[in-house]
Amino acid sequence: MLCAVLFLDALDVSMVGVALPSIGAELGLSTTSLQWIVNGYVLGYGGLLLLGGRTADLLGRRRVFLTALAVFALASLVGGLVDNGVLLIATRFVKGLAAAFTAPTALSILTTTFHEGPARNRALSVFSVFGASGYSSGLILGGLLTGFGWRWTFLTPVPIALIALVAGAALIPRDKPAASGGHDLVGAVTLSGGMLLAVYTVVSAPDRGWLDPVTLGVAASAAALLVAFFVAENRVRHPLVRLGILRIGAVVQANLSIVALFGSYLSFQFMMTLYLQDVLGWSPLKMAMALLPAGLFVAFGSPFVGRLIDRYGTARLIITSMTSLTLGYGWFLATAGSAPHYVLTILPTMLLLGGGFAFGFSSIMSQATDGIDDSEQGLASGLVNTSGQVGAALVLALVTALVATGTTTGGDGFSDFTPGVNLVSAVAVTGLLLNLLALRRRSTHHTPA
Repeated sequence: MLCAVLFLDALDVSMVGVALPSIGAELGLSTTSLQWIVNGYVLGYGGLLLLGGRTADLLGRRRVFLTALAVFALASLVGGLVDNGVLLIATRFVKGLAAAFTAPTALSILTTTFHEGPARNRALSVFSVFGASGYSSGLILGGLLTGFGWRWTFLTPVPIALIALVAGAALIPRDKPAASGGHDLVGAVTLSGGMLLAVYTVVSAPDRGWLDPVTLGVAASAAALLVAFFVAENRVRHPLVRLGILRIGAVVQANLSIVALFGSYLSFQFMMTLYLQDVLGWSPLKMAMALLPAGLFVAFGSPFVGRLIDRYGTARLIITSMTSLTLGYGWFLATAGSAPHYVLTILPTMLLLGGGFAFGFSSIMSQATDGIDDSEQGLASGLVNTSGQVGAALVLALVTALVATGTTTGGDGFSDFTPGVNLVSAVAVTGLLLNLLALRRRSTHHTPA
């Protein structure tokens, strides 16, 4: 049931991405408005993930999970029925907000149900399989359902959500709210406001401009609210977020790693959907089939990652992940040319990226939650999910700006995307170097004099 919710989140994101051109044509939406169908979800999701995870710790995981899942189902139904672009974007924001509570809560239920060690590592591996399967299925279903009408991409998640809701009510054990820590209203307001404004800055800056007065004003407001949040958390008796968790080296490393993984992987997928359809003229279904091997690698490879974590540890698996990602982007740059061959270029690239995601996702999630008390598993889960979403949004914003600049100057098609691929390559290399340095520091620290 927890896996079904992760499957649902990934399915929804990829299906809607494929349907965007059809939505724009029927509702008369500009490219900027279409962007907000994606960014509205990112805003609600990335902006409230940290609060969502901590709320589950404080109010009870079962209650938060079921309530948020019901809201997700209702927003999906409304989104498939509206005929107004503004209302459609609003439903996407509400869905993102609901997912901000279901995703970290599902992960914290999993990590508190399975004890730290082999059992939890295998559970996380299975969990990641469903995420990859959902994303891959969404690409294909999106291509098929869009042929019948884009509304089906919004309505299809409704029955899945309702089934998960019924199963959750029957299977998730009842838990009690935390005895303390739920009265930090100042922390809740400043954290929510600061994160929403920070994510809004990231997703709106490429269109408005990074030096635009509105962008700078919103960024300054976000910074002020987040500073106020940190000040408040150091003064209240029962803080919403225990800031000491940010001083745990493994947790910080996991959060930086998820930025490199999500930021590079999702941005490259975004560029490939544009390149294959707009430049090479591929159909949505053909494009989806071209990207499918990465998802299949994750789906079939992730079940074995738990055993590898038990044997080699998370650090080495994350380094393997970053190495595979770096090689994938490098291979694409070296072999693509002006008209990349599928077997020579695209297929090996997708397999390398799929391997990077398969090795990295479960390992990073395990590292981010290992050693954390059960009372803060939701906080740790929300923190790593927030890092992934905000990091992905930031890298995607930079990639979008680079691709837009190349398109404006009139390149030869592939050259428009080369700066963006260079950027995601640099992000992956940075993630690799950070993990190599961390492993070296630990090795030096544990070496006897």
